[in-house]
Amino acid sequence: MNEPTQANPALVPKPRKAADKSARTRSREFAVQALYQHLVGRNAAAEIDLFTRELSGFHKADSAHYDALLHGCIASAQELDAALAPLLDRPLVELSPIEHAVLWIGAYELQHCLDVPWRVVLNECIELAKSFGGTDGHKYVNGVLNQLAPQWRNAEVQRDAANRPARPAHAPSASAPEAPHP
Repeated sequence: MNEPTQANPALVPKPRKAADKSARTRSREFAVQALYQHLVGRNAAAEIDLFTRELSGFHKADSAHYDALLHGCIASAQELDAALAPLLDRPLVELSPIEHAVLWIGAYELQHCLDVPWRVVLNECIELAKSFGGTDGHKYVNGVLNQLAPQWRNAEVQRDAANRPARPAHAPSASAPEAPHP
């Protein structure tokens, strides 16, 4: 299997501002790398799992969540792809492997990890796409998962929408000229 730091520079996350990452965030980062290996190299889950657990920093990850993501995404790949495909603007085969892996993680967490709020799922996936993906990949991931969330978490999404404070219809901007006084 390829070493992420040598042969696959895309697998080395871009630095994140917050020095302290949660164990779950780390598990998602390792899961993206593992799913990338699965998508690109078609490596077996067990082989990828052994390799990933040897990577520096894995001991700081939530290994149970990593296991759920890696094995769950691979086992549910057809179901996840079927749910994602209608929301995409291109065929699945044209997605970058990073975007595909991040979308799998987001879709899997939305469907199976009900202890994780849907907004957290989206935010974590956006951060994964920023760290590992291309320049605007995070925008694409956000758009797709924002469409998927109401399908699998409708009550939660609706509850959040109902609890959001209403925005003013139109507030004058600071740069707008004032109307002349009579």
